[in-house]
Amino acid sequence: MLDLNRLRALHAVAVHGSVGAAAEALMVTPSAISQQLAKLERETGTVLLERDGRGVRLTDAAGLLVEHAERILAMVEAAEAEFAALRGKVVGTLTLAAFPTAARGILPRALSILKRNHPGLGVLIYEREPERQLREVARGEIDVAVVQDWLTRPMPLPHGLSRAVLLDDVADLVVPSGHPLAGRRAVSLHDLPEGDWISSGPGTVCHDFLLFLLRSVEREPRIVCMAGEYPTQLALVAAGHGCALIPRLGRVALPEGVRVVPVEPPPTRRVYAVWRTRGGRRPAIRAAVEALRGACAEDG
Repeated sequence: MLDLNRLRALHAVAVHGSVGAAAEALMVTPSAISQQLAKLERETGTVLLERDGRGVRLTDAAGLLVEHAERILAMVEAAEAEFAALRGKVVGTLTLAAFPTAARGILPRALSILKRNHPGLGVLIYEREPERQLREVARGEIDVAVVQDWLTRPMPLPHGLSRAVLLDDVADLVVPSGHPLAGRRAVSLHDLPEGDWISSGPGTVCHDFLLFLLRSVEREPRIVCMAGEYPTQLALVAAGHGCALIPRLGRVALPEGVRVVPVEPPPTRRVYAVWRTRGGRRPAIRAAVEALRGACAEDG
């Protein structure tokens, strides 16, 4: 009979591309993965991994077994979710992740709600970028993720995932106090400056949205400073190095030397909770989504 843990190890190698990455995802040592695969090879009487340069490659037999393993693991997760729903108790361990500003602005309150209402539930928190979170939820490495997209640039949701809206987060223009727009009560999209801008790095959701937004009104920004954290962006604005578009969830205490100017219509990003559809009946996942909603309602 095939062992479930050994199938899980093989599936992780197929998904992550190496024994080391699979071990990291399953939170075990690489030698433990290798031992599981060696036992699986003996059980099946076939070679599953072949050397490929400095890495490994799955054989055709392994590929066939991975297809079955994926279905088996999905069925096991669905069965666990059904059984947990039958018991109705919020217990066990839940992995919860969020992009940086939500990890700071939402997760602390959500975690407090979970600890207060469900003391038997253990929660493991991660800070992740949205794209990585979606991959990890889809692969079963994270139970619930908090992700974002901009309403004019929606993020496609992979098959097999469900989501719930948590909040709409408005972004404002932030300029140095000596900037020509600093005294305005509000600006339109066509008023946005074309000069120096501060943003997160290329490929991030907010960077790509800033380019999209400005180009939609025929502006070509010069992004002269790139920083992943909004407090860093605000410090750069305060020093006079450019303007920034800062969501309110990401805004901390404003430093001296900056002015916040609302944009009309307001650029808005939507924040979601995402989980695997087949695990949605787990009481722990339902409790986590409820806690995230409660944390956002407290902020509102």
